[in-house]
Amino acid sequence: MTTATSDRPNILWICTDQQRFDTIGALGNERINTPHVDRLMAGGVAFTRAFAQSPVCTPSRASFLTGRYPRTTRCRQNGQMIPADERLISRILADEGYTCGLGGKLHLASCAGGRVEQRIDDGYTTFHWSHHPQPDWPDNAYTQWLTARGTSWDELYGGPSTPYVKHGIPAEFHQTTWCAETAVDFIRANRGRPWLFSFNCFDPHHPFDPPGEYLSRYSPADMQLPKVRPGELENKPSYQQLDHQWAHNEPGYFHTAGMTDDDRRQVAAAYYAMIELIDDGVGRMLAALEETGQADNTIVLFMSDHGEMLGDHGIYLKGPHFYDEAVHVPLILSAPGRFSSGLQADGLVELVDLAPTLLEAAGIEVPESVQGRSLLPILTGGADPACHREAVYSEYYNAWTHKRSYGTMVRTEREKIVVYHGIDEGELYDLEEDPDEFHNLWDDPSRWSMKMRLMKRAFDTSVLTMDPMPLRLGAF
Repeated sequence: MTTATSDRPNILWICTDQQRFDTIGALGNERINTPHVDRLMAGGVAFTRAFAQSPVCTPSRASFLTGRYPRTTRCRQNGQMIPADERLISRILADEGYTCGLGGKLHLASCAGGRVEQRIDDGYTTFHWSHHPQPDWPDNAYTQWLTARGTSWDELYGGPSTPYVKHGIPAEFHQTTWCAETAVDFIRANRGRPWLFSFNCFDPHHPFDPPGEYLSRYSPADMQLPKVRPGELENKPSYQQLDHQWAHNEPGYFHTAGMTDDDRRQVAAAYYAMIELIDDGVGRMLAALEETGQADNTIVLFMSDHGEMLGDHGIYLKGPHFYDEAVHVPLILSAPGRFSSGLQADGLVELVDLAPTLLEAAGIEVPESVQGRSLLPILTGGADPACHREAVYSEYYNAWTHKRSYGTMVRTEREKIVVYHGIDEGELYDLEEDPDEFHNLWDDPSRWSMKMRLMKRAFDTSVLTMDPMPLRLGAF
């Protein structure tokens, strides 16, 4: 059954870039200031154990925008274009009468070397594209916005800095602020018809460069040091040992091995400051919904595409790593009168579950090609919020060419396995005994049975996520 267009909820989809799960005040982080996301959480449902299907941008975004796994979308790497025959949820919604808009990045194709991202038929009729703030393309809508205000990124960027942290663009001219402004303009212009808007800011992605006025709100001395155990990398995969020395080992990324504790605290403070700026943007968007009378008919979704290591286990940024810091992300959905409020759902969920959730909430039939499982029964109080999946699954396909790394992760309530393909390396964790994943049991002979059982599960999952998928087989 199809819901009448006039009854369909709007969808404000807020997706940050590289924000780890433990950066929300209302979820227990006492060092960060996120009052607007906290308010969103108080009026909605927070999924406390949501996992991305890849620890890097493009395959994760292709996955949650289609409801399909990276291996299925065939968009498995940063720099790879999503195939033209994949259908994004924005395209499906547009076909059903939604007006779809975007502000910020999409990142379903390469934009390296000054190339503007090539688009498939994605359904967005309003498309304010800005992959990142730097003026690498004349088509960068954020660059054009700055030019219209008589300034430029090059003129504004800079100020006091350390080797790891910079004072970035003032808040009033920041890309995050611009993204929020595009959303507010769209919300006001499309009142009275169903719409989807994708707010896709670049922050808190590195470099760590918040506005100086936000950075000043966080004292490095108040920041916790990263979680590291002496000698823990000795039996961890070689990729981690490499990234412990260099964050990606690429131009513009910093040398991590020489960082002091003060450096590490400064990076954490800058990261938190970037997230507070995002939170202020969330407040502006929520205010626009209220001012235009659309708050009661809008689903607001807050999430991130993947996490940030932030020095835990001696690693910064991202890569072929499947620690919870890299794949566990914030996920909050709010819809007054439609969804439960003030609920923390502790079951395992995947970002691939978002597309079927939103389609069902809009009364639109979910295509058979969609592989995620709708969260709507949990959101509406019809299912146990502690039970959604038996396991979650994530993939990495040689996203950084100099590493030649391919990995598969399966995580259950109690256990995690990471299989690195083509080499005899991997990770195995007992999450009850070792929730912070310090002790790799991959080579422990006493855990052989556990390793074989989880390896079989990882192999089964990789097969059962192939396309076409003739049956919906439930939890992996």
